[in-house]
Amino acid sequence: MIHPHRPVLLPAAVISLLAVLTTGLTAGEKPPARHVMTMTDIDRQVQELSNWSRWGADDELGALNLITPRMRRRAARLVKRGVTVSLARVAEEIKAVDNPNPFEQKMLKIGREPGVPWAVDNYSVNYHGYAHTHIDSLCHLFFRGRLYNGFTHEDVTEKGARRLSIHNLRNGIFARGILVDVPRLRGKKWLEPGEAVYPEDLDAWEDEADVKIGRGDIVFFRTGRWARRDAKGPWDVQAVGMPGLHASCCAWLKKRDVAMVGSDAAMDVMPSQIEGITHPVHLLLLHAMGCHIFDNCDLEDLGNACAKYRQWEFLLTASPIPVQGGTGSPLNPIAGF
Repeated sequence: MIHPHRPVLLPAAVISLLAVLTTGLTAGEKPPARHVMTMTDIDRQVQELSNWSRWGADDELGALNLITPRMRRRAARLVKRGVTVSLARVAEEIKAVDNPNPFEQKMLKIGREPGVPWAVDNYSVNYHGYAHTHIDSLCHLFFRGRLYNGFTHEDVTEKGARRLSIHNLRNGIFARGILVDVPRLRGKKWLEPGEAVYPEDLDAWEDEADVKIGRGDIVFFRTGRWARRDAKGPWDVQAVGMPGLHASCCAWLKKRDVAMVGSDAAMDVMPSQIEGITHPVHLLLLHAMGCHIFDNCDLEDLGNACAKYRQWEFLLTASPIPVQGGTGSPLNPIAGF
């Protein structure tokens, strides 16, 4: 374990990882003056928003520690109608500009061989990226040679992650979920690529939905990304961008002590509006706050259900595949009403 403020020398492999994260980025949409941030601000917030050692030097759960048995019981009481809604995108099996690695299903047996009545298949998926619903584990992102809570590149090898692996979540996630429906707040069907969400949007949504985000909550942000894709087709995220949170939202989320976040895109607005870093929201959440992330959820059905029931809070359950050493997992989060 390395002290969070102790300088370290970066080997070549870690420098290359850092280069991916901090590739220069020309901002598209300009943020309001009060939210203009630089890499210096991100460096400062890595320290200010840190949960390192909050739950001990060997902690690997991060902000999920905020979900207590009492909070789980409270979340269970939100189920009144017996209705469930999936938050997962149906597996994307067609190669596209935003899905270079489609989900693959290969049939191994089709039940037609004499004495072999079984239909059997094999799944293969490179789930990180912009197409497949998944959860990021805390070992997913390095920054200056370290992971959440001070673990280092030595804790991740070709054999997998020795610390912060997704298997730590094998008992599942069971908590109060809250949907922040930004397009509904702004009176539109979806946000456009590069359109950012700011802290004042979060305040405005709490007033609009009459809900208060607090400690131990799991907050989902709908941008309408999948509705736009279904209507207009896929687009090149790297070239065109993606709607999402501006990095200024991270301090707001830390103040509320949320346990986890998710969105129908990749959390970060892209371009990030901050020169020198592509994914500052991922950095501050995973690395500093120890906050796991749901990426590429399909929140269209959830948005419709919440509007129908006029209820923007729900029981959220999710069960990652408990792979020892895994950097995350594809999964199907479920909202219960």
